[in-house]
Amino acid sequence: MKAVPANPGVYLLRDGAGNVLYVGKAASLYHRLRAYFGPASALPPKLRRMVALIGDFEFFVTDSEQEALILECNLIKRYRARYNVRLKDDKSYPYLKIDLAEEWPRVHITRRLEGNGGRYFGPFASAGSVRQTLSVIKKLFPFRSCTRAITGSDPRPCLEYDIHRCLGPCIGAVSREEYAEVIRQVILFLQGKQELVVRKLRAQMEAAARELDFERAALLRDQIRAVEQVTERQKMASPTMGDQDVIALAQARDQACAEVFFIRNGKLLGREHFMLEGVQGEGPSLVMTSFLKQFYSSAATIPPLILLQHPADDMAVIALWLRGRRGARVELRVPRRGQKRELVAMVAENARQGLEQLRLKQLAAPNALAAALDELEEQLHLPRTPRRVECYDISNVLGGSATGSMVVFEEGQPKRSGYRRFRIKTVAAADDCAMIQEVLRRRFGRGGHPPAHGGEEPPSGAEVWSLTPDLVLIDGGRGQLNAALEVMLELGVSFVPTAALAKENEAVFVPEVAEPILLPRNSPALFLLQRIRDEAHRFALGYHRKLRRRQSLLSTLDGVPGIGPKRKRALIRMFGSIGAIREAPVEELAAVTGMTRSLAERVKRYL
Repeated sequence: MKAVPANPGVYLLRDGAGNVLYVGKAASLYHRLRAYFGPASALPPKLRRMVALIGDFEFFVTDSEQEALILECNLIKRYRARYNVRLKDDKSYPYLKIDLAEEWPRVHITRRLEGNGGRYFGPFASAGSVRQTLSVIKKLFPFRSCTRAITGSDPRPCLEYDIHRCLGPCIGAVSREEYAEVIRQVILFLQGKQELVVRKLRAQMEAAARELDFERAALLRDQIRAVEQVTERQKMASPTMGDQDVIALAQARDQACAEVFFIRNGKLLGREHFMLEGVQGEGPSLVMTSFLKQFYSSAATIPPLILLQHPADDMAVIALWLRGRRGARVELRVPRRGQKRELVAMVAENARQGLEQLRLKQLAAPNALAAALDELEEQLHLPRTPRRVECYDISNVLGGSATGSMVVFEEGQPKRSGYRRFRIKTVAAADDCAMIQEVLRRRFGRGGHPPAHGGEEPPSGAEVWSLTPDLVLIDGGRGQLNAALEVMLELGVSFVPTAALAKENEAVFVPEVAEPILLPRNSPALFLLQRIRDEAHRFALGYHRKLRRRQSLLSTLDGVPGIGPKRKRALIRMFGSIGAIREAPVEELAAVTGMTRSLAERVKRYL
């Protein structure tokens, strides 16, 4: 360490066998590396695990932080180190390429960026999404897609010429100038400048009509309509008319989904989502930083404005690096209010849905659910396969409007008819353990409990309470598990297998085992438990928000003399919001059950 300079640069941490564990950059190599070898208690768990494996390190000194950032991007791609946040399969993302050096340029898919004067668009997250884009522009613009040598003297054209999907340069049916104009229109379209494309096409159509070339005019008219239909489907997503990318993340355990919306001229031109690995234990700012560096190191275009859900580390350095790549100013911004904030929130929801879809696909693989259930039986030492799992969660803010949820999964799939929600009645303080006990008492204190895996489905909803699950899952740690076991013993259902899943480290706690069970990060059983727990959390949180919203509405009416609980509920039930009550005529207020005209006038004056 004494030999390490305080210059900016990049460092590589290696294990005893020489394998690269981590690639990082630093404004001061000395101070950054020294931080790893200080007191272990000062490091987060992920770094403590990594430091324990370090056998050696090396470093590269650079002239500036910007140079260090560029070198770091290259080395992360080269080594794909275990403890780096990294784009999944980032070496070969597909692009659309238009080779302008060709006499008759084509639009085709490539996985290599070459500095040969070609125009590139991308990267796309998958071959499927780039093929879909290519299919759309091929229907709109009649450029050639064949690879034959163009002589202009072929005896006959291919089928694409006959169906007006190609201008026929192979038979000399189009001049180089006319064909070059079509390629210019493709480039404008891919840049999001559809209005300019339509304007040029309309001018060509009118010129053809003046020359009485009505067949060509009709073809151009149909092309204009097709472009306008595609343009109409592109939602006006931006509060400004400029070009911008909007980036948001969804993170769960060791995976994250980065969603990017590409907005050009105020329209949503396209969207892609990219999966990241190695994010366990990392904060959203670090994950955002890693994504920005890896994505824009190979992006074909960089807009002047990039909206982010979370601030990135070293935003000034990254902005300077992007400016160098774009050749003009680039602004990184985290909007805090207004339409831009709403836009980022929409992208964040898409990222969350994308991550959820990935996890569902992983579970939907052939035999994945069966394997997950079998692994649960083995790892948790259950007496039988957990064909029916019930999961319980609590949602509260300082004990206010506390709610509990019960979700049911049968054969690894959600059974929504078995979902139940509970409004906490006996616990005033913010005590999750006591609330879990109340929910379980209300759940299992309802009569007999025949095994759920035997016999037929009960004929009525009331009899769902009588089914006994093969596994009770609690959202929480050892404390929540012990509270649940106390109630299960009290109610005589201690024979039901019970476990708790803690968010920190995704540890599974089971009775009579001192140490938690840590399932492998890529385990189907862990994916299934996480999905069940997250569904219980979603269901509890939704009910909690509904109650808080209702209470806030009712509390607004508390100050109106003569308006008690029944009349408040009747007004809210009829109009739905305070704003609607405020705008309603006195006659409509007076028509609500329990109201009189004088009370209606009093409500109007008060509001």
